Amino acid sequence: MPDRPQIVCLCGSASFVREMRAANVELTLAGAIVLAPAEAAGPLTDEQKSTLGAVHRRKIDLADRILVVNPGGYIGESTTGEIAYARAAGKPVGFTD
Repeated sequence: MPDRPQIVCLCGSASFVREMRAANVELTLAGAIVLAPAEAAGPLTDEQKSTLGAVHRRKIDLADRILVVNPGGYIGESTTGEIAYARAAGKPVGFTD
């Protein structure tokens, strides 16, 4: 393991919770520090969605790279914005599919 583990931020649709959890475990067992989106139990207000989006962008800022969890190649509007944000910050972007 390197002196400083790589920090990976997971991005993807909230409907892929199971896949994100699996990616989190896999990356963690490989020695990475994983930053993942928050999981909400129910509907969110617009204000809450805005807060979660801002917090997730800060997670991208902290990360060395992002990994987009996109089973079947699906990438939604929010994830598209996160990818653009990461690329504008010079972060490498990887995809599971």
